[in-house]
Amino acid sequence: MKKQWLLGLAALAMTGLAVAAGPGAARKRAEASMLVTGDITVASDGSVTGYTLDRQDKIPPEVVSLIGRVAPTWRFEPVKQNGQAVAAKAHMSVRLLAQRQSPDSKSYVVHIAGANFGEEGAGGESISYATRSAPGYPSNAVAAGVQGTVYLLIRVGRDGKVADVGVEQVNLGVVGTETEMKVWRNVLANPAVRVARSWIFNLPTKGMHVNDPEYVARVPITYHLNKGIARDDLYGTWESYVPGPKEVISWAKDSGGSADALPDDGLYLVNSGLKLITPLDNG
Repeated sequence: MKKQWLLGLAALAMTGLAVAAGPGAARKRAEASMLVTGDITVASDGSVTGYTLDRQDKIPPEVVSLIGRVAPTWRFEPVKQNGQAVAAKAHMSVRLLAQRQSPDSKSYVVHIAGANFGEEGAGGESISYATRSAPGYPSNAVAAGVQGTVYLLIRVGRDGKVADVGVEQVNLGVVGTETEMKVWRNVLANPAVRVARSWIFNLPTKGMHVNDPEYVARVPITYHLNKGIARDDLYGTWESYVPGPKEVISWAKDSGGSADALPDDGLYLVNSGLKLITPLDNG
């Protein structure tokens, strides 16, 4: 049975997009999400032996309870070293999603929508940034008060340079007509793609990916207007947005994982870290 909670609109205490405003179709598609981070440990057979949540006092009790019910049921592919299954520990990031119970409902169903279980640049076993510049915030988006997150897939060659960039999804913190939102998604995505092409990466120096012919990584790029609230201060709060369409990148059909289950400006090597083999939100 899916592990979920049913909450009223007021209980979500959302920030960002005003879900009660804007064109009807976009308003009804509006979602709210929360990203929670922590650590998880697994036994040699892949069962969960324990987990911790970062800054648990900042997380709503219903979210702590939901993760507490689900996390112990997860099972992972056993981690092997020198052919032997061993216990392992990984950093985790979990995306909670609140969706309307029905298009016109004021109640929201909350469930776990995505997760990543791995460490950024872990001990030389993953890729890391060698040089990286951030994209500029498009002036027309700033003037219009448009915020959003662009989820990139980046293909990196053996020379550490970017061979290709794809946009998996763009979520907007603004509502509008379908045409307007398509325009704004492109406005945010284009500079992110341009700047990502100039990045250079350090390649793994040890571990199972050290000899890979190429690497595929996920990177979220967040455009957030500074209104006196630091991004770190939003940890443990619901942030509302209108989800964009999920695109299939031709050269990364086996990318798996969750595009939006990464902290802002994180970096995650696809097909690395612990591999979940049971449903994410079923007990």
